[in-house]
Amino acid sequence: MKSRKILKSAVCIGICLCVLMWGVKRKENVLYMAVNGEGDAGMQPSLEKPQIALTFDDGPNKKYTLELLEGLKKRKVLATFFLMGKNIEGNEEIVKKIYEDGHLIGNHTYNHVCLNQVSEAKAKEEIEKTSNQIFEITGEYPVFIRPPFGEWRRNLELYVDMFPVFWDVDTLDWKSKNVSAIMDIVTNQVRDSSIILMHDSYRSSVDAALKIVDTLKEKGYEFVTVDRLLFL
Repeated sequence: MKSRKILKSAVCIGICLCVLMWGVKRKENVLYMAVNGEGDAGMQPSLEKPQIALTFDDGPNKKYTLELLEGLKKRKVLATFFLMGKNIEGNEEIVKKIYEDGHLIGNHTYNHVCLNQVSEAKAKEEIEKTSNQIFEITGEYPVFIRPPFGEWRRNLELYVDMFPVFWDVDTLDWKSKNVSAIMDIVTNQVRDSSIILMHDSYRSSVDAALKIVDTLKEKGYEFVTVDRLLFL
């Protein structure tokens, strides 16, 4: 029991170090783009405003992800995309665009499996296969994972070296597919440091996401990627 606790502590430390190292690299990339005129100062986060994160699961989607990226870029907003491996295939250029636009890419398993209802070996396979796909496109392994259905397998972090990311505002956009309903949930529940769950697979979600940005920006909120809220 004692040795297992030591192992778990060591792995947790290792994950934190990976996150910090990744964060340093990410900051260096942002700085490089800014210095070389490839970025936009308006997209850099400020600590003076309440910060929130828009997150999108289940992509990339051939049609709607591109429209969402265009709208976010126009508004100088960065978001976090948790990608499914099976949706990456055939959409590699979209993944590349997500990365090149400065958004954070995370893992959402290959087949959207409930990680605590499959074997440990299957859970690892689902995660590692998707991480490898993302690495082949971006040159970086994802550090963050959004467990499908919010179900994390106990002690899985001992084996995959990733940090699970959940949410505190569930827009239920997949269920209502209604912009007004989505907006009502967000405006009633959002607060400083909120992580908002959405999907980039529906027209209504894209329209709602961009309306959320416009509305909450007017109220003084700043949109950042989840790493800014969790660690950096």
